[in-house]
Formats: sequence, structure tokens, C-alpha cells
Amino acid sequence: MASNVEAPERWYLALLGFAEHFRTSSPPKIRLCVHCLQAVFQFKPPQRIEARTHLQLGSVLYHHTKNSELARNHLEKAWYISQQVPQFEDVKFEAASILSELFCQQNLVDSAKPLLRKAIQISQQTPYWHCRLLFQLAQLHTLEKDLVSACDLLGVGAEYARVVGSEYTRALFLLSKGMLLLMERKLGEVHPLLTLCGTIVENWQGNPIQKESLRVFFLVLQVTHYLDAGQVKSVKPCLKQLQQCIQTISTLHDDEILPSNPADLFHWLPKEHMCVLVYLVTVMHSMQAGYLEKAQKYTDKALMQLEKLKMLDCSPILSTFQVILLEHIIMCRLVTGHKATALQEVYCFCLYGQFLSFAFYSKHAIMLPSGLYCISVNCMDNAEAQFTTALRLTTHQELWTYIVTNLASVYIREGNRHQELYSLLERINPDHNFPVSSHCLRAAAFYIRGLLSFFQGRYNEAKRFLRETLKMSNAEDLNRLTACSLVLLGHIFYVLGNHRESNNMVVPAMQLASKIPDMSVQLWSSALLKDLNKALGNTMDAHEAAQMHQNFSQQLLQDHIAACSLPEHNLISVQIKRMCTMHLYASELGRDVT
Repeated sequence: MASNVEAPERWYLALLGFAEHFRTSSPPKIRLCVHCLQAVFQFKPPQRIEARTHLQLGSVLYHHTKNSELARNHLEKAWYISQQVPQFEDVKFEAASILSELFCQQNLVDSAKPLLRKAIQISQQTPYWHCRLLFQLAQLHTLEKDLVSACDLLGVGAEYARVVGSEYTRALFLLSKGMLLLMERKLGEVHPLLTLCGTIVENWQGNPIQKESLRVFFLVLQVTHYLDAGQVKSVKPCLKQLQQCIQTISTLHDDEILPSNPADLFHWLPKEHMCVLVYLVTVMHSMQAGYLEKAQKYTDKALMQLEKLKMLDCSPILSTFQVILLEHIIMCRLVTGHKATALQEVYCFCLYGQFLSFAFYSKHAIMLPSGLYCISVNCMDNAEAQFTTALRLTTHQELWTYIVTNLASVYIREGNRHQELYSLLERINPDHNFPVSSHCLRAAAFYIRGLLSFFQGRYNEAKRFLRETLKMSNAEDLNRLTACSLVLLGHIFYVLGNHRESNNMVVPAMQLASKIPDMSVQLWSSALLKDLNKALGNTMDAHEAAQMHQNFSQQLLQDHIAACSLPEHNLISVQIKRMCTMHLYASELGRDVT
């Protein structure tokens, strides 16, 4: 009798051992692993072993093969059988979790949601799985852009975590909800929520790495909130705290002791990912503030770290980080006079974007960097095509305002698009009902108005707009806007014959542009300094300014010729036309292109 009882356990453990050996081989031998697991069914195993084996087969097939139908079949059996076995929560809820992922992969979201809801309903006595499934369903709603439902679920999760005594996971739920509220621009709800989160994080005493990771999450939300609002100076204390926090985490060793509360078995991000994220927000801050050398330095560090991580980790968030970093480094190179390098990165960026979610790629990745490149090489038709297509696609208010501002600059430079230009400017009037709360974008809108007034010869009006830009940019250390406003004001005073006042504007513009460095503003400033010093009778200074102007002209001309000579230049034009056509077709059909 004893041998009959022990026999199933021996054969099961032997087959399981072989399956695991084949799965973890280098390279993995998935076919042999699957054969071993399928052999378990030949022994007519009891329900617990049958359900677990179906789960293992479904998981292996889902993660390591393209046979999604067979994976689905095994996972459905695991889910069905496990519900008939008492106290079998891990198999039951893991089957539900993986099966819902598979449904989403097959675009069967309407099958995934009721499955997760049922699993959530019956998992309330299993804190870890209840919280994990709530996170999963909230993520699914977020991907569908149903942020209201996602926020509701995260609120339910926060209250559940409080009831089961997990302040750590309660904070994770609340911070996740805060992130979605920021995406929805519900700032009235964000502020009290972040205040509560700050209190919970500071009061929670637990694993040091978990505590610091909560602080990083909290500070990242604060920093991105400030940057979204264009408050580059106001964000500095939070950004400094965030950088100190990630330094603290990097010195801590992972504690392998499991938390006593199963609801605490979560991590927001691996610390290596957090490190890249902190580099990323530092780059975003440096770009807005106009510290382009610093932006380039941290971009290089982040990209190097990403390359190392991607050798071992295929997490989608790493690809998202890489796209945003590339977007910023492209803008950085365009400003600093490295168009040829920027072009090669834009082209790689377009190719790389094809492997990402098309919705993200089309609206965010390709349109703006390639449009900005086209402006930099005076390909205004292509720039206009990019920006007008992007306008039709985006529903993000800040992004829409940013695109409109750039498109307005294109129309101003073209000089013959008055009707379209005035229509745009009415929608981003900084004096009345400006569409977003961003300090930076409102300052930029004043600058665009000043630029238009300058070209139209309405100099007093231009001065008013530019002084508003200066006041706002100085308040938040927006150095590029400050430099552009100073040099344009200097140009206006020069045209009006007020050479002293012009000099008072152009000299600091040149100093600031050199510090950034902004090649176009340096070129403009040096040309004005040459003419100003000549008019003021400063022969030596005029000669020095003329030499600077010639140097900047040659550098920019050589860079322009180099960029336009690259094969990628023509390929980008072809890519733009193709993408714009595809997007217009897709928008007419009311769906995304896949």
C-alpha cells in the first residue's frame, strides 16, 4: 500500500525534474520540456497535479513558443480544474493571471476583463493575489485609456491594503492612482493624494529598499508634475531629493528576507530601472532649462545603462525609456548644431519605433523629432506635414499646444500662410484662455506672438510680448527662451536705432547662448554684435564679432550640407510622406494602423 501511494509522487517528481532541466538548459530545450510535462497525463494524475501541470504547460507555451492556442487550452483547463480543488489559490490565480495576459495578446480584451473580475472576486482571502489581480485589471483599463475605471480599481486596492495592514502596498496603489490622475490632469485630486502618499511613505518602517523605492516613485511624480507645468526652477529641490534617493538605493543590498505580510510582496521597479528613470527625468529637466551639455551627459549614461540591461531584460518599459531619451538627444543635437548626427538618430529612431506599440510610435516618437529636424534644414513642407498629421492624432492637451507652437513657427517662416497662422494663434492666445497650465508653453506662446509682430514691423507690440516672455522665462530659468527673447529684443532696438539698448540685450543673449550652447542664437547674436559695434565705432569689437559670425556660419553651413548629403535625408522625406498617408487613412477608418 505504501509503495502504491508513493509511486505517483516519484514519477511526477522525476518528470518535473526533467522538464525543468530542459527549460533551464542553455539554450532552452522547450520541445523536450513540453514532452515531459505532457507525459504526466499518461499516469491519470489526481486533480491537484493535473491542474498544476496544465498551468506549467500553458505558461511554458505562452512564454517560449508561438502556439498561443495550445497555451490557451492548457491555461483554461488549469483555471477550470483548480476552482474545484480546495486551498489551491496559487495555481488558480496564476492561471487566471496568465490566461488574461494571453487574451490581451490575442486582442480578446472582453474575455480578459470578466476573467480578472471573477478572480478578484474570489481572491479576497488571499491578499497577495487579490492585490496583484487588481493591479493587473487596472493596467488593462489604462491600456484601453479607461483611466476612470483604472483609478477606481486602484482606490479599491488601496483600501483593501489598508484593511489587511499593508501600508507599503497601500502606498503603491495610491501612487499608481496619482500617476493616472496626473495623466488625466485632475490636479485638484492629485495634490491631496500626493500629500497623503508623502505621509505614508515617511511613516512606513520596513525594508529599506522598498521604502526608498516608494520615495523614488513619489518624487518622480512630483518632478514630472513640475516639468509638465514648465516650472523648471521650482522643481530643483524635488529633483535634488530624487537624485540623492537613487544614490541611497544604489548603496543598499537586496534583503532576501520575505515580508511577513504577503500583501507586501511587490516591487515598483528594479533599482536598475529606477536609476535609468532618474537619469531620464534629469535629462528632461536639463533640456527644459537649457543645460544641453548636462542633458547630453546624462543621456549618454542612461543609454549605456539601458544597453547593458537589455542584454538580460526585455521589459517593455526599457524600450519606452530609450524612445524618450532618443527624442531628447535629437532635440539637443539640433540646438547645438549637430544636424547630421541628429538625422542619423532620427532615422534609427523611426526604424526602432516600428517595434513599439504603433499608437505610441505614431503620436510621440516619429512625428516631433523628424518635424523639428525638417525645420532645422528649412524643409518646411515636410515639417508642416508632420505637425499637421500629429495634430489630428493627439488628444493630449500639452502635446497639442506644443505642436501648434511649432507649426506656428513654420507658418511664420514661410511668410505666406496668414490665414492658417491666425487660426492657430487664436487657439494659443497667452493673454486669454490659454489651453494648458504649462508655464513654459505659455512663455513660448508669448515669444511666437513677439516673433510674428517683429516680422510684421509692429515693434512696440513685439516688445510687449517679448518682455512677457522674458519675465516668465526668468522666473523659471528657461534659458533658451530667455536667450531667444533677448536677441530678438536686441534686433528690434537695433532696427529702431537704439544701439545702446540693443547692445544691452544682445551681449547677455550671446553669453547665455554660449553657455547652453545654442548655435543659431550665437549666429544671430554675433551678426547683431558685428553691426552694433560698427555703428558704435568699436572697430576691434566689430572685427572680433565678424570673425565669430563667420566661424558660426561655416560650422552651421558645413553641418547643413553634411546632413542633406546623407542618404537618410531623402529616406526621411519618403518616410514622412508614407507615414502621414497611413495615419490619414487610419483616422478616416477610425482605427490605428497596425
